[in-house]
Amino acid sequence: MADEAILASRLTKSYGPVLALDHLDLEVRRGEIFGFLGPNGAGKTTAIRLFLDLLRPDSGQVTVLGLDPRAQGVELRRRVGYLPGDFTVDGNQTARQLLTYLGNLRGGIRRDRIEGLAERLDLDLDQKIRSLSKGNRQKVGLIQAFMHEPELLILDEPTSGLDPLMAREFLTMTLEARAHGQTVFMSSHILSEVQKVADRAGIIRRGELIAVDEVEALRAKSLRRVEVTFDEPVDASAFADVRGVSDLVVEDGVLRCRLLGEADALVKAVARYRVRDFISEEPDLEELFFHYYAEGTDGVS
Repeated sequence: MADEAILASRLTKSYGPVLALDHLDLEVRRGEIFGFLGPNGAGKTTAIRLFLDLLRPDSGQVTVLGLDPRAQGVELRRRVGYLPGDFTVDGNQTARQLLTYLGNLRGGIRRDRIEGLAERLDLDLDQKIRSLSKGNRQKVGLIQAFMHEPELLILDEPTSGLDPLMAREFLTMTLEARAHGQTVFMSSHILSEVQKVADRAGIIRRGELIAVDEVEALRAKSLRRVEVTFDEPVDASAFADVRGVSDLVVEDGVLRCRLLGEADALVKAVARYRVRDFISEEPDLEELFFHYYAEGTDGVS
């Protein structure tokens, strides 16, 4: 059994003159939650479609669960739960009828499994599909991806249309999947979601993977906002050369700045004065994300 759930090498795809994916090298480990970060148009959906042989690459190779998606696609799809970013369903059937039908295509899913997921996501299974809101249709999509407890979940913008309570329940479901040994590959432009659950994350910009690391390591590289209140006036020049400090402002005895990396040098610098208050915001991937995207976001989905 391959150690990687997904292994892509030099994967490239163009739509006419537009380069959608640029020599993507990516390794997703079995049993982890991997966040695939980028705004709409960065290339996330293109990559996912290549992983599942819904598109063919111009060059490069990919294996999923150790299988060739093109040559072994039927076997692969038995072992994957997939939620497309443009999940659409319609018709006169109820959500229960549709999910039962999809479950039968997979060899049959226990009724209580479908009902349990629907209860968690607050979905009325007896409503007709055509009457469902966007958020409830998204719940149907999540249930069909999770219900057969696949080895690998590939989820493209999974919380689209969900209210905050249901989005939180979805994140709990991903953590439970990981605890059961499943792998979760989750594309998103909502960084706070990925930060809460992912083990590692990759950042993609205009079809190019520009960063991959443990979430904690990415957070360590992100900026935090710091505010220090002194009991006496201080001179900004005393902190201008402190390692990691930027956007430094000192007004009325209050220092405000952004800090990259360890706080040790800044703490030692402010300790020379009498400090009334010291506030350091928790580092957030949001800052790192916008740092990587400072030059623009042209691309395709």
